[in-house]
Amino acid sequence: MDVRKLAAVTLAALVPVTVQAQTPGEAVSGLYLGAGLGGNSLLTTDVSGGYGASRTAIIGASSEFEWGYAGVLSLGWGFGNGLRAEIEGSYRQNSTKSYTEAGSQYSGYGAASSYGAMLNVLYDIDLGEPLFGMTPYVGAGVGYIWHEYKDVGYRNSSADYVLYNGTSGAIGGQAIAGLSFPVSAFPGLAFTAEYRFMMTAGHKLASNPWDGGPNDTTDAKIDNYNHSILVGLRYAFNAAPTVVSAAPITAARTYLVFFDWNKADLTDRAKQILGDAASGRGQGVTRIEVNGYTDRSGSDHYNQGLSERRANAVAAELVRRGVPRNEIVTRGFGEANPLIPTADGVREPQNRRVEIILR
Repeated sequence: MDVRKLAAVTLAALVPVTVQAQTPGEAVSGLYLGAGLGGNSLLTTDVSGGYGASRTAIIGASSEFEWGYAGVLSLGWGFGNGLRAEIEGSYRQNSTKSYTEAGSQYSGYGAASSYGAMLNVLYDIDLGEPLFGMTPYVGAGVGYIWHEYKDVGYRNSSADYVLYNGTSGAIGGQAIAGLSFPVSAFPGLAFTAEYRFMMTAGHKLASNPWDGGPNDTTDAKIDNYNHSILVGLRYAFNAAPTVVSAAPITAARTYLVFFDWNKADLTDRAKQILGDAASGRGQGVTRIEVNGYTDRSGSDHYNQGLSERRANAVAAELVRRGVPRNEIVTRGFGEANPLIPTADGVREPQNRRVEIILR
């Protein structure tokens, strides 16, 4: 690929970065450090050039590579509006899977690697309140990449081999798409997962042995296209701790309604009080406890049932006045927890009650 095509692809990748400005807020601001590690796919590379004194043309040659690994380390600056700029160092390596020439395929030998530095421009896309605080980002970069072949080719015997060697530098470009996930326990720290497509403008390797002849060398032209999948970490040094506002604590409010002896019917006064309770739910009330009680006349078993009927009668009236039933919890306590302690069998009006507690 020539430099003009490389520049066009890089410019196209940069377009999304400059389309929109992001509202300041959770965007990275100030100095940050990032690192990533993952897999790299070096695409099948065509090999062209000539060998021998007459530089006979290399016909139909290409190298295919195994999946390898890639690592990046970056130092950047966030502008607080979604835009970031960073300097990145990278390294990629792949072993040779096979070598093909003139229709014949051979088992691969050796490895190829790339290393260099790039200047990246990235844009964090603000999604508001996404899942797990996820922030997608896109970016592009340009820089200089050295591509090294170390015995790339095939070797069948001491006299039958083609091995390309050498290091060549060229202008490189890349497109980036990723996701970041903040680590809430450590302000400024985020996990990252990203895809990168990196390519260079072409490389030329000289002085490669050909079929074992010490004077039979070749000049080889090769290209360099990479797909990388990386996971890593990014740390912003001046991130402020997240301040979580505590919800205001609402004091519980209690209402009391009283009943006639051996009755679970609501009096007019009881209905008026329940109207006040329904209106007093207000903001912050998520649970209404309705607890029924009796005096100490009657048997324990009978009084338990009577206290539950009184609680249910109050709950029904609250629902009629617009309180959602799922907010109400009803319980009957029978003779337990009297307001006025009495001897067994005493009819005490203040103990024949239902307590309505708004929490």
